[in-house]
Formats: sequence, C-alpha cells, structure tokens
Amino acid sequence: MNVLTGPGQATQPAVDEAARLRLLHALERKLLWLSAWMIHHANHIRPNRDGLKVGGHQASSASVISIMAALYFEILRPQDRVAVKPHAGPVFHAVNYLLGRQDRAKLETLRQFGGIQPYPSRVKDGSEVDFSTGSVGLGVALTSFGSLVQDYVRLHNLGRAELPAGRHIAIVGDAELDEGNIYEALLEGWKHDIRNVWWVIDYNRQSLDSVVQDRLFGRIEGLFRDMGWNVLTLKYGRKLEAAFAREDGDHLRRWIDDCPNSLYSALTFQGGAAWRAALLADLGRIPGIRAILDPLSDDELSALMTNLGGHDVQTLLEAFRTQDAAGDQPTCFIAYTVKGMGLPFAGHKDNHAGLMTKEQMAGFKAGMGIRDGREWDPFEGLEPSEAELRAFLNAVPFARPLAPEGRRLVAPAVHVPASFPTPKVPAGRKLSTQQAFGEVLAEIGRGGEGVAALASRIVTTSPDVTVSTNLGPWVNRRGIFDRHLKNDVFRDAKLASAQRWGMSPEGQHIELGIAEQNLFLLLSALGLAHSLHGARLLPIGTVYDPFVNRGLDALIYACYQDARFLLVSTPSGLTLAPEGGQHQSVNTPLIGIAQDRLASYEPAHADELAIMMRWAFEHMQKPDGSAVWLRLSTRGLEQPERKLDPAAVIAGAHWAVPPAAGAPIAIAYQGPVAPEAFAAFEQLREDVPEAGLLAVTSPDRLHAEWLASRRGARTGRGGAPAPSHIETLLAPLAPGAALVTVLDGHPAAHAWLGAVRGQRVVPLGVDRFGQAGDLPDLYREYGLDVDAILDACAQALIG
Repeated sequence: MNVLTGPGQATQPAVDEAARLRLLHALERKLLWLSAWMIHHANHIRPNRDGLKVGGHQASSASVISIMAALYFEILRPQDRVAVKPHAGPVFHAVNYLLGRQDRAKLETLRQFGGIQPYPSRVKDGSEVDFSTGSVGLGVALTSFGSLVQDYVRLHNLGRAELPAGRHIAIVGDAELDEGNIYEALLEGWKHDIRNVWWVIDYNRQSLDSVVQDRLFGRIEGLFRDMGWNVLTLKYGRKLEAAFAREDGDHLRRWIDDCPNSLYSALTFQGGAAWRAALLADLGRIPGIRAILDPLSDDELSALMTNLGGHDVQTLLEAFRTQDAAGDQPTCFIAYTVKGMGLPFAGHKDNHAGLMTKEQMAGFKAGMGIRDGREWDPFEGLEPSEAELRAFLNAVPFARPLAPEGRRLVAPAVHVPASFPTPKVPAGRKLSTQQAFGEVLAEIGRGGEGVAALASRIVTTSPDVTVSTNLGPWVNRRGIFDRHLKNDVFRDAKLASAQRWGMSPEGQHIELGIAEQNLFLLLSALGLAHSLHGARLLPIGTVYDPFVNRGLDALIYACYQDARFLLVSTPSGLTLAPEGGQHQSVNTPLIGIAQDRLASYEPAHADELAIMMRWAFEHMQKPDGSAVWLRLSTRGLEQPERKLDPAAVIAGAHWAVPPAAGAPIAIAYQGPVAPEAFAAFEQLREDVPEAGLLAVTSPDRLHAEWLASRRGARTGRGGAPAPSHIETLLAPLAPGAALVTVLDGHPAAHAWLGAVRGQRVVPLGVDRFGQAGDLPDLYREYGLDVDAILDACAQALIG
C-alpha cells in the first residue's frame, strides 16, 4: 500500500497494512476518549461559577471518530484544507493534540473564557483551523468556493510555486444538508466546474431534535450526481459485508436496508438482546440467518449490526484512496454512522446534547483502561507502545509542515497609491456615488502607471447584478474568469452590445447567480486567499443594498473568519424611489454599526468615495484591518468644489460648514439626502448664523472610536484617552446645543450622538417599509425633505 499525495504520487514506502490498521484503531480509541473526556471535564470537573450548563456534543463527536482518524492520520496532505463539522470540534482538538499541534493544557479550556472554542474558529483557535464552522452549512459550502479561489490563484500565477494544489474537504453533519445554502452552493459549483472538493457526510440519521426521514439520502445522492459530483455510499463495514456473503446473508442485508431509521436507532440504543429479538422475529426461520446470529454474544451481535461504513477504517481508507487515484472530480462520500458510537447513549434520539453522567463516565473510563490522573496522557490505555504510536504519527503525510510559517500562509501587501483621482464632472452634470464607484474602478482597470500591480490583484464578483451596480466598465477591461476559454457570442457575431464579456482563465470578475449567500461565501474565500493560498487578493463584491439582509448569515460568517474584502451595496434606501418598498433598505446602516470586523461607510459625494476606496484597499491588507462596506446610491448630486481632509472622512465625519464657537445647533446629514440638508441649512443660517453643517460618512467608525475612548476612560489603561473624533467635532457647539440628524436609513444610526456631549438630538430617518413614488413625495412622506429638517430644527431650538 502507498500513501498517495495525488494520483500516482507515492510519498511513503509500502508498509504492513495490518500494522497500520492496528495503530489506526488505537488512535481511533484515543480520539473517542479525549473528545468525550474534554467535554466531561468542562461540564463535571472544572469549577462552574454560574450554574449554567457548559454543554458539548459527545454523541456528535463520537459518530465522526473513524472518519477523522482515516483522514487526518492517513489521507490528508499538508496542502489540503478542511472544514470540520461544528459539533466535532473536540475531535479536531484531540487530533491536533496527538499531532503535537495543540497544548495539553488547552484541552482543559474547552468552552472556557480564553480557551478553545466549542466550534472550530480561525480567529480564536489559531492557525490549525482552515475554515470556521460554527454556523452549520456555511463551512461546508465554503470549501467549494475555496477550491474555486485556489483555481483562480493558480491560473493567474499568483500563488507560491512550491505549494501544490490541495483538496478542499468538508466533514459534514447530515443535518447540515437541511440548510438551503448548501444547494445554492452546489449549483454555483456546477456552473464553475469546481474541482478537488470532497464532502464526507457523517450520515448518522439524527438531527438536533429527531431522527432523519427515511430514504432522504436517495434524493440527496441524486442531487449531487445531477450537479456533476461522484457519489460513494459507504453503508456497511467489513464485518457486515462478510455476513452478507454467507448463506442467506442477502436476507440480512435487505432487512437492514428496509429498517426504518427510527427503529435502527432504537435497537442500537437497546443493544444486542433487542437486535436478536427483532431479527429472529422477522428472519428466525431462515437457516442461514440462525447460523450467523446464534454463535454471537449480545455484545458481538451489537458490534456486528452497527458495523457501518463510516465506522470501518478499512472501508473508509479504500474509498478515499480509490477516489484519490481517480482524479479531481468533486466527490460526496455518504458514510453511514451511529450517533454516539461507543458511548452509553449511542443511537438514542435525544443524545445530541446529551452528556454522560459521572457514573457513566466512570464505566467508560474503566473500559478504556484509563488510570486516575492519567486522563490527558496521549497514549494512556492503548495497546501499542508509545514509541510505535509516536513514530506512526510523525510519519503521517499531514504531519509534514505546509510552509515555513505553518498552515497560515503569509503574502506580501500590494502597493496602494497615495490617492485615487476623483471622477471629473462637467459643469451642470450630476454624479451618483454608484456611478463614481464604477468610474474609479474602471480607471484602475486601465492598469496605468502606479496602479498596474493593484489592478492585477483586484477580483470582482456580483450575484447577477454586475451591470446594474456599475461594474460593467471594469469587466469590459478585465474580463470574466472561467476555468475554460469561452467566447462572447454576441461579439463574435458582431451584434451591438455595451458588454464585452468573454470568459477565460485570465478574467478578473467572477459572475454568480442571484444568490446572496454565495456572494458572501465567495468573498470569504477570496478574502482568505493570502493565508490559505499565499496570494494577496483584493476582492470587491457588489449587491443591491436591501439584499444584504438575505445573505447576512454568510456575511457575518465571513467577518467572523476575518476575511478581507470590499462590499459595495448599491442602490440603497428610499432614494430608489419608483422601485418600491421591497427594494428599499431601512436597517442596513444599523447592520454596519453592529457588525464586528467590518468598517462601514456611506459617502454623499465622489470625492469622499475616492478617499474611502483608496483607504479600503490599504486597510484590507493590514494585520489589524478588516473588511470594508460602502453603501452607495443611484441619486445624482452636484459635486462640490472643495479640499477634504482624508483622515476626517475616514474617521467618520467632517464639517461641510464649521459652526461658530458656542453655536446652539447643527445639522448632520449622511448620504444622498445631502441636497435637502444643504438647502435646509441655508435657511436655518438666516436665523442662526452660527449653525454648522456636519457631513457624516460613517456612524460606524464614529461610534466605534467613541466607545473605545469611553472604555479606556473607565478602565484607565494607557493613561487618559485622547478625545474621540466625534467629541472633537462637536466640541465647538454649546453644551446644550441641539443636533438635527438626517439619513436615508433608520434614525437610530444617529440617535446615539446625543450621548457624546449630552446634547439634544432630533433624529430623522426611515423606520418603516417604503413605497413606490418619486423623491419629492417619498422624502415628504417619510420626513427627509427640507421642511421636515427645518421643523426638526425649530423643535430642537425650542427644546
């Protein structure tokens, strides 16, 4: 037998298969013990100060033990990237402990503050985690997009030549396949002809609350095949296959095949005596069946009837090796398992969050041969010697280092010019921020002096709204990415079209179907390319602003992984006017404030936008940076002649008209309502000449810095904190001054400003669904017009 790194690539000499299996079985046993003990320790041994259940998933961990042992200790290569099902996190930590990549003391910190996380986390658990998997379904789908990004990097010659292509592997809980994003990703993967993806399904037929519906996976298998996947179903292990090969064994196979999932689970929990009674009741008159069953003890019969493919290392290895040698076709392995295999509550439908009692653990510990005080020892209770096991672990392919810096690769930053030019606007012409975005990006796409390197690393993507979000000119210059060369039929036929969209491996735009979850998963994969593939990419994703909500789960997931990208959501708000309420967004400014690892901005004018775009490309690459979100509009505005302070724009606000010292009022505006704010301000200044006009570019950045400043003042760390940007901006106003704020979004995005210096705030905005109409009607109805702003000023001044 050879351990293969790819089709036909042997890296280890042939060794005795029986010896390897003996060691693998010992390591299976140790993974079962360590994962169960880790959870038990967190719940029953570690002091519990608040009385809350700590929790864990002993049964969900147990069902996947053999799968993970076969993969990590035999099949995986250093370049492979893995998404581990969330509830198998303890098994993952145990694997890394045995491989010497996890500290023994850390195992005691599961679900503890500062300790290892309940579900694998890239940010909180360290470099061994390839993909965070806490939100079920998303980590699975991300492997498909990770493979697509790997192809992009390799076809553009951006990666490190010494690193071979790896497989993207998801270890999937069967209930994760209830998530709709899985099927959106499958369809998108088919369209992009993804390669080198394995999904290994832990088919234990139990979800959180119940048993999975019978024969569901017949449908699942068909869906995978329709999407171009190879499907290998691993239902039975070697012991059962041997029983089926005996006289009348086909009757036993049919009986198990026809056995409802709920009955199979119940019999598994009840044990050998229950199995015997059920089998004899239905098959007892068949001579060959009695010959199979009668010699077996109850324990042996139970072991036979639960000898499923997902618990048989030999069966798993054979399937993995066969597919490894077959090529790069995406493959789904449906591995039948028992939830809780090897634990006292194996098969019980309520075992998902079940924990072994102290009495059950004592019996389990004795059966494992673990001595008191030796619970964390890596080789305690195992029959092979420590020397044998250490030698084996040191030699497994996955134990080799991927790169000098480890599994988390490093890529140099891409140079960003000191400034981006603001689009030129002829006199009398209006320009929207969406148009300005398209023009700035198109200019970069020319690849001129100073931006060629930057342009080569930008990757754009959009869920079927490329043209309507002004990406068209960029795509015309840079082309659409496809693994295969595909001509633009309209262009070849000399048919008039503004879009010149030939597809090739050199293209820099990845076109998606209209599924926002896929957009954010692809942005996540692109935004991790520097650490997964050693290539720095600068991803830009465009989407209609109201539909950020549709993909919000995947956006949060991308930020949780610390993926770096530029999200451009446009058009936005009531300002969409005739599009009506379903296409008008209200809450997105609040999402921008609340979302961690995402800096959110909304410019009103093109000069602000150019500053933000330039800063975004630099910020995305910094160790302490983040993803960036620009909320844009299709409303054309006259562009002011002025010189801005970029630092103030990025900090979140700047004075369009500074107030006089001691001013009693100021108007603050955000985004496309700028004309109404300016017009109202001109009238206000006739009565209150000291008033100021504040341009808010990011309530998110203002709020974050202000909170950090207040936090520093409370803790006293680092001495007296410097005033935050918003405190400095509002300082010229009188202590009791009023603020009237206005934005095309929820007014709560600005309402907090009153807490900065104890000033009165009258926040204007939109807090209910909109409707179709023109801007004068809509702005009047929802309180965004000049009259509404002036009425709010009068109310504020009266107090």
